[in-house]
Amino acid sequence: MKRFIYTRITQINHRSMRKKLNKRICMDDIHEICILCHGNSRKKAELYQLTFDEDERVATNALWVFTHFDLQNNEWLYSKHDDLIDRVLMEKNMTKLRLMLSLLLRQPFEEEYLRSDFIDFCVAKITACSYPYAIRALCMKLAYEQMKYYPELIEELRMALDMLEQEVLSPGMLSAKRQIMKKIKRSLGKFVK
Repeated sequence: MKRFIYTRITQINHRSMRKKLNKRICMDDIHEICILCHGNSRKKAELYQLTFDEDERVATNALWVFTHFDLQNNEWLYSKHDDLIDRVLMEKNMTKLRLMLSLLLRQPFEEEYLRSDFIDFCVAKITACSYPYAIRALCMKLAYEQMKYYPELIEELRMALDMLEQEVLSPGMLSAKRQIMKKIKRSLGKFVK
């Protein structure tokens, strides 16, 4: 089995990664590219550059591969934090937006580096009925990760979540909302002490 995987990875080295991403990919393809990039900053940079490709399929597949990086290799993306936020704020393609939000959710948000434009974006998308549930749920989680440092922002998030009572939510959205509301209660309890 190891020999088969090594042979397949060697084949990827000889072929363009872009060519591989230019077609419908499966989990085996994703795992091969993840193994190829493992510990290799040059290959990760090459893959990241493909997320900007003019071909939507290539760009989307490259982002999709990044969502499957293990925690150790995912740290490479931390240096792209602000770039990913800038891209999220401009992105119109819902699939790419969802994938970039997923990548951001795997990154730490430190109090001194928070961006108010991204906080505003996340809060606005929570109640935006025109957006897919997955994006709204991710924005809910990302909003909490950024707002948890300040009781007044936590309260603002709680009010935004309360506004969701007026609409029928998917089971995934309801679950995300419940999880965030629990975290909000714990955070507000911390600030009161």
